[in-house]
Amino acid sequence: MSSDRLNGDTSSDTRVTRQRPLYSESQVIMTTVKAVISFVLTYGLFITFHGTSSPGGGFQGGALIASVVLMIAFAFGIESTRTWLSNTLVVLLATLGVAIFAGIALVPMALGANFLDYTAYYPVLGDALGLKEYEFVKYGMEAVEIGGIAFIVSGVLMGLFFALAAGMTPPSGTDDADTAADTGADTASESLDDVAGDDAESAGDDVETAGDDDQAGENE
Repeated sequence: MSSDRLNGDTSSDTRVTRQRPLYSESQVIMTTVKAVISFVLTYGLFITFHGTSSPGGGFQGGALIASVVLMIAFAFGIESTRTWLSNTLVVLLATLGVAIFAGIALVPMALGANFLDYTAYYPVLGDALGLKEYEFVKYGMEAVEIGGIAFIVSGVLMGLFFALAAGMTPPSGTDDADTAADTGADTASESLDDVAGDDAESAGDDVETAGDDDQAGENE
């Protein structure tokens, strides 16, 4: 991007480009976020862990956990938040959630059962873990909710937030192409104007010459 765009001057550019606003520190927002993030995080974890037996679940809990990071970014700046919460960590969180969900859901199919059939684990791990068949259903659902869906939702929401906050940067070469096109159009317009001016001047000279000839004829 050019310096004019970074400074917010888009008068010379007809295209619409997203701009990242400058961070403005607010003591009110910072103090409020410091006071509420611990409660929001605790409530998000509560909803995530109790989603199988009460209202809530991994989706709602993951969204609340991601909202904690969003509030920190709004209060203390997006770039500083991105410094300690790198893109690699966000992508790893979402990838880990997908791996956990896929592993728990697909292993029963490899054992000859259906997709997400948690009872398929009982003949294999029942004696080793000392769990009953219905307990595999309970813990399987909790593993999917906590380790799968919650990780996926929180990772995807944080990733989308940082991606949208980064804005849009036109690809390299776009500005040069637009500048060249504008320059070519201006040059062509100036050439046409010059030609039109020359034609008008020539026509004026012809008229003036004809007038002189007429006057000379009258004098004779």
